[in-house]
Amino acid sequence: MTKQYLKPLALAVSLALTLSACGKQESTPANAPASSASTTAAVADTKSIFDVSELGASAEACADFNQFVNAKWVAANPIPNDRTRWGAFDQLAEDSLNTQHSIVENAAKGADQAAAGSIEQKIGNLYKSGMDEAAIDKAGFDPIKPKLAEIDQLKNGADVAAFLDKSFAQGDMQVFQFGASADFKHAETQIGYAFQDGLGLPTKDYYTDPKHADLRKAYLDYIAKTLELTGVSAADAKTQADQVMAFETKLAAASLAPVELRTPENQYHFVTVAEADKITPHFSWENFFKAQGVTIDKGFSLSQPLFFAEFDKLLASAPASQWQAYLRFHTIDGASDALSKPFRDNRFAFYGKTLSGQPEQKPRWKQVLGAVNHSMGMALGELYVKQEFTPEAKQRAEELVTNVRNALKTRIENLDWMSAETKAKAIAKWDTFLPKIGYPDKFRSWDGLDIVPDNYYANLEAASKFNYDYDIAKIGKPTDRKEWGMTPQTVNAYYNPTDNTINFPAAILQPPFFDAKADDAINYGGIGAVIGHEASHGFDDQGSQFDGAGNNVNWWSKDDRAKFDARTAKLVAQFNDYTPIKDKPDAHVNGKLTLGENIADLGGLNVAYDALQVALKNHPAEASQKIDGYTEDQRFFLNWARVWRGSIREQQALLRLNTDPHAPASLRAIGAPSNMPAFAAAFQCKSGDAMVRPADKQVNIW
Repeated sequence: MTKQYLKPLALAVSLALTLSACGKQESTPANAPASSASTTAAVADTKSIFDVSELGASAEACADFNQFVNAKWVAANPIPNDRTRWGAFDQLAEDSLNTQHSIVENAAKGADQAAAGSIEQKIGNLYKSGMDEAAIDKAGFDPIKPKLAEIDQLKNGADVAAFLDKSFAQGDMQVFQFGASADFKHAETQIGYAFQDGLGLPTKDYYTDPKHADLRKAYLDYIAKTLELTGVSAADAKTQADQVMAFETKLAAASLAPVELRTPENQYHFVTVAEADKITPHFSWENFFKAQGVTIDKGFSLSQPLFFAEFDKLLASAPASQWQAYLRFHTIDGASDALSKPFRDNRFAFYGKTLSGQPEQKPRWKQVLGAVNHSMGMALGELYVKQEFTPEAKQRAEELVTNVRNALKTRIENLDWMSAETKAKAIAKWDTFLPKIGYPDKFRSWDGLDIVPDNYYANLEAASKFNYDYDIAKIGKPTDRKEWGMTPQTVNAYYNPTDNTINFPAAILQPPFFDAKADDAINYGGIGAVIGHEASHGFDDQGSQFDGAGNNVNWWSKDDRAKFDARTAKLVAQFNDYTPIKDKPDAHVNGKLTLGENIADLGGLNVAYDALQVALKNHPAEASQKIDGYTEDQRFFLNWARVWRGSIREQQALLRLNTDPHAPASLRAIGAPSNMPAFAAAFQCKSGDAMVRPADKQVNIW
């Protein structure tokens, strides 16, 4: 299940790219954090660590640092046809996929000999069944015919409610989402969350904004074609498509926009079961929970009451035929990637080509590997870390985490805009951070999940129900801070505000982020900034509304919060001004949507820079040397920009401006450095240069 609520504050979207930032007129802090010895020593063989031949003309550094560092690489590395973007993140993700490919191929070959019920056997059978295209194509849409037949029998809203109860219990969610997460007010306990969903287009604006009219037309055509593939006549399919669009438009009108969903109050609305039933008198939550096998004690979060009121209104007022059209389409659409080729091609034509601009589908092995990760990702991660992640790598990463966290503490202690009272509470939150590195201390069990070698759809359904049951079984139980929400093979990192953990999967702990052979500047400009980014999320516009125990409480004085808001408003303004898509001057970054990530970039790069200065102070010989003609300060910023190198297709770029809480990668390379006097000093940039923001517009928060 994809939990839109309480989403971990990740470094980047999916397996790839994005961050942003800013800093103020300040030099290296006088009170530097205490630090252990340098985590890595510069070595003689450093030329390959950062290839300076990729850099542009030196004059570009102060005009456009992203252009200076990345333009040559981007020109020489076009986006592959099976991707919508390509860059440093994507390259590393591709490496991870290739490693995983080898693991699942070996598991498939050895599944018959593997121990019965082992994860090796289950992963092997799941992958094998997905690669059997002949059997999948022969089955057509037979796997979903029973569910389509159930939908055909729905006669009224009560039937629809009963259908949804049963569908959720099978692990198939329609209209809304339901799952477990920490209670915003009592984070030590897991409760149920019901959350808005049910739209086939990216956000509510796509249903009404005139600029999306062409996409609405393409979506209507896609709905009709999807229905036709199951034998619905063209005329009837068009009628049903119109019904689906009208239905979703009503849901969209009652849905909150991505910016609104960033507010904790819009993610959490605690109610008793009786109170929920008053909001949805035609949908019994008591019956729903009984069908799920869940016991609700004091209550749960009906997170967006207006959405659920509209859902209930549609149960009472929408004709059964309209509900049937909506449920029929989403049942087919949700299963398409596990059905025969016409269904897969049809779905890719809309969501891949039209919406995202991707020219070609991924090869079959990548598609199936994606399904393995979605269904049994943590099991695959258990095999991945046995092969790829050493105790030595974990130890080195732990040292970096300690050093960067210490730098953050020192910055908080030295803030000139925050009162001593609020600082003390910020430090108390800092004290309770739980860093998690590489992989879980204990992997979850997969006992009870049956995976067969010859039925792909049935395997995916079994895994969906198994994972849903695993998730909702947490309701009413203590929150486990040591549990991971991201697999070890994921090239990403995240912060979770409701358990106050910072998490760094194994797959990101390698070049260009972390390199045991590199000098300190490279590692602090890479993984050090990532560590700082995630830690800073604890104090961004969302994270700062949660305390060290993970509770959504106000620990700020009124005056300090006002000062914080004034500083973040300048960061919103900075990113609102960016127009990253060539020839589309009206397509701006949404500074409010991206604010949390931009604050984390800002804080992360500053604290990583501070930590580097401590490491260099402990190793003065390294501090004074140049490598390939560049100082350690320069190499720190060079690697920061290299991490965000990449390019993106226009359709995908437009989509992300509307939906992605991260700013475009090209802007993350320049956003934070342009606010930092340390950057200007490192590259001898002057007032008036594009990479030096005016003093009154420079942003310094943490």
